[in-house]
Amino acid sequence: MLAITGIAFTLPQQHITVYLIGDSTIAIKEKNTYPETGWGMPFANYFDTTVTVDNRAKNGRSTSTFIAEGLWKPVAEGIKAGDYLFIQFGHNDEVPTKKSYTTEAEFKKNLMRYITQARSKQAIPVLITPVARRKFDSVGHIVSTHTAYSQLVREVARETKVPLIDLDAKSQQLLQQLGTEPSKLLFNHLEPGQNPNYPGGKQDDTHFSELGARRMAELVLKSISELKLELANRIVKPKS
Repeated sequence: MLAITGIAFTLPQQHITVYLIGDSTIAIKEKNTYPETGWGMPFANYFDTTVTVDNRAKNGRSTSTFIAEGLWKPVAEGIKAGDYLFIQFGHNDEVPTKKSYTTEAEFKKNLMRYITQARSKQAIPVLITPVARRKFDSVGHIVSTHTAYSQLVREVARETKVPLIDLDAKSQQLLQQLGTEPSKLLFNHLEPGQNPNYPGGKQDDTHFSELGARRMAELVLKSISELKLELANRIVKPKS
């Protein structure tokens, strides 16, 4: 009996896929946009060999356009039992002047659809509030730019009992700790002539530098551990 029990405890972990769906703040970037980096890029490097991170996030997408353009369909068809679905939208849903605009009611409905379809395959959905933009007021206090849509994500997480990573709140805290000027290092801020991809320079308070993407990925990884998801056991531990 003891021998059988011992064998059970040494069985290898099932190989799983972590799907990332969302917008440009997560997405894999083209070489001609470097050093702009989505947080999903460094995130993929923090797991052991039992995990594949499949980053399907795309620039400019909202919960609605991700479905309408057929980006969700292959994920819904390919996801399987034990896989994870990380869902982070809001940046493009919330802007009324964009074609990607999604009403608050439709936004919640779309999130529910992702959750329901993932659960129908016995996969594990995880909701993520939209990551903060770098915006400070005149006295150096961080300003929320996703208040309504972040709250909608929190509501859906509560109503569906889905694990929530409040990346909006956590990234705001990080930016506040760093302050107005040092926080620029986390974003795609470049002086003219500093990078050949941006000869005229760049002042982007939405998209991340390599450093910023890594810091955001670290916030997500820490949250995975705090939530005690089984996925936390597959994060590569630093060598002592």
